[in-house]
Amino acid sequence: MTPSALGLSDKRAPGLIPALLLGLALWLAALPALSAEIKFPTLTGRVVDDAQLLTPEQEQALTGKLASLEQQTGDQLVVVTVSSLQDQEIEDFGYQLGRHWGIGQKENDGGALLIVAPNERKVRIEVGYGLEGVLTDAYSSMIIRDDILPAFRTGDYAAGIIAGTDAVIAQLTADPAEAQARAAEAKSAASEREAPILPALIIFLIFFFLFVSLVGAAAGGKRRRGGKGGDGLTPILIWAASEALKNQGRGGGRGGWGGASGGW
Repeated sequence: MTPSALGLSDKRAPGLIPALLLGLALWLAALPALSAEIKFPTLTGRVVDDAQLLTPEQEQALTGKLASLEQQTGDQLVVVTVSSLQDQEIEDFGYQLGRHWGIGQKENDGGALLIVAPNERKVRIEVGYGLEGVLTDAYSSMIIRDDILPAFRTGDYAAGIIAGTDAVIAQLTADPAEAQARAAEAKSAASEREAPILPALIIFLIFFFLFVSLVGAAAGGKRRRGGKGGDGLTPILIWAASEALKNQGRGGGRGGWGGASGGW
């Protein structure tokens, strides 16, 4: 079917595909706002085991450790397991849960969550702004990788939760200088280990959309003989890519919360 049959002139047809792609991207970006309201678990204590991964004895022991942490440092750490993330990314779920519960002292935002979603096979350490100096994204990621996931992969959720909690507590109760040194070492190790996947992906997308735009412009040029090509979308994409590159490495902070996630 020709563009004229669709009610479109040949002059406008070359810009149709990029415009549709941009519209699709904006629609996908708006999906989280259209999602149903999350039903958060009730904050019943320092351990909220909705997924029932812990025995009563294990829950009691963890509660004692978390109470001691708060008495010693003033920092609040809550362990929570959920049976469902309700179609949310664990990063969004964790951020909203932290705000919903109001974890951390108001004066320093010294709160953190260890979130386990066994059905989605996801885990996250959500960190309040006041603790991000020592419990950094890189250090949280290291705890997940080294202390939590090995046990989770064997199906021993309780062992992973306990090991992860102990590791977080050890970092929060360490001498400040030592904690800062550990965090810096974890960041350095993460930088060396991680390949620059995001920049490569962004560059690929830029060239892909450039290709689409050029093909559309060339097709339109053949029809209108000397008319201007281009659709105005490419500069927008390049700007968005440059902003993403600038934001890379800033961590997962959202409104005063950061942290790290993992899966198995």
